[in-house]
Amino acid sequence: MNLIKITNNIWEVPVGYTEGMRVPGRIYASEKLMGKVETDAIKQNANVATLPGILKYSIAMPEIHVGYGFPIGGIAGLDETDGVISPGGVGFDINCGVRLLATKIPIKDLLPRLNRLVEEIFKEIPSGVGSTGKLRLDTTELKKVFESGARWAVSNGYGTEKDLNFCEENGCMKDASPDKVSKKAINRGLPQLGTLGSGNHFLEIGCIDEIYDPDAAKVFGLEKGMTTVMIHTGSRGAGHQICTDQLEILVNAVKKYGISLPDRQLACAPLGSKEAEEYYGVMSAAANYAWANRQIITHWMREVFNKILGDGDLKIVYDVAHNIAKIEEHVVDGKRKRVIVHRKGATRAFPKNSKDIPAEYRSIGQPVLIPGSMGTFSYVLKGTDKAMEETFGSTCHGAGRVLSRSSAKRKYRGENVKKELKDHGIIAKAVTDSVLAEEAPLAYKSSDDIVDVVDSVGISKKVAKIRPYGVVKG
Repeated sequence: MNLIKITNNIWEVPVGYTEGMRVPGRIYASEKLMGKVETDAIKQNANVATLPGILKYSIAMPEIHVGYGFPIGGIAGLDETDGVISPGGVGFDINCGVRLLATKIPIKDLLPRLNRLVEEIFKEIPSGVGSTGKLRLDTTELKKVFESGARWAVSNGYGTEKDLNFCEENGCMKDASPDKVSKKAINRGLPQLGTLGSGNHFLEIGCIDEIYDPDAAKVFGLEKGMTTVMIHTGSRGAGHQICTDQLEILVNAVKKYGISLPDRQLACAPLGSKEAEEYYGVMSAAANYAWANRQIITHWMREVFNKILGDGDLKIVYDVAHNIAKIEEHVVDGKRKRVIVHRKGATRAFPKNSKDIPAEYRSIGQPVLIPGSMGTFSYVLKGTDKAMEETFGSTCHGAGRVLSRSSAKRKYRGENVKKELKDHGIIAKAVTDSVLAEEAPLAYKSSDDIVDVVDSVGISKKVAKIRPYGVVKG
């Protein structure tokens, strides 16, 4: 069955594409980007439309590619009364997210010390598969992290109270259930707090290269030519284990509640059920771990900047989650409803006057952070009313892969990627050169193309563009 082109950047996956669809699918993508979308990713978008209680559409952003259950770039809003919650709509790296820090340091003043800065960041912030941090917590203390998130970090000297104002949910999901987290997840989480991890996680030194919306940029504290820092990481092994544990429970819940699914990776449970409540509680605990993790890394980043540049004044612009499910209020068919919104490789994009964004930003809208792929531009956008109307207040989250990690390693050599980046004025540092091959810029779609789509349809609007200068990869 063919897709229906609604506009230049919006496509409909018609009901009937997959048997049992309750609503159509909707994919936001240009002709160019649609040409790169796998058939299996479109099939996953259609599969999500079969979930009980799904509202409006099964939505996908322009970076759509195959994920577990949901496509990455997938969004679904489900009615609180007859909907379900699905770990496939959140992913294994719960609250993988991005934090942007702004400085008053001109990039021209930093460049002479860029090499030393990157080396010091690599030394002070542990990265790589299974990396362990500098913190030593016991189980009791880790449960406090699961319960309080970034607030735990601030209370223990890693940052200030003001930092919390500039995090989604103020850095803490209040419905966390630390006591439901398995012993295995606790053991994986104990040594990894304050670590970057592997894969596409990164720390990036950049510079505001272009400003599109001067009023919004001023409110966000962004000035052309000034240095920025982007932190991209999540809940590490703890979140992965929590997802793994819960999938076993929810596969059984599908049978228990007689839910018919086209793909067992969409395992779910009805909202209000014991299984759904438990998943939401431990997912929230993992999200809190991720916010604490990014807060601790922020503190160490400030210390590094102070040591190398004599200026550790790094202000949090915002911190957003990319992989999460949350109960929110949205207007559907003219009625205000409580909706469980799954965002899997997607970013919240709330508009101005929203009570859920920092008071300082309510005249503009929520900052939306879209990272590039090591050698490409990142973007800051702002949330819009149109996003609330069309996508449950959501937008894209990043570039999206076009090559698997194994394919990228076959195609690229890490040392060549490093040299090419250096030729473009970008210093890259990773645990191994093979990581640089996996994360080669051309293994991803263009962040420019992704952002152009969401900007043109109005579900988020460009504020500023960030050029990379130094990258530390997990």
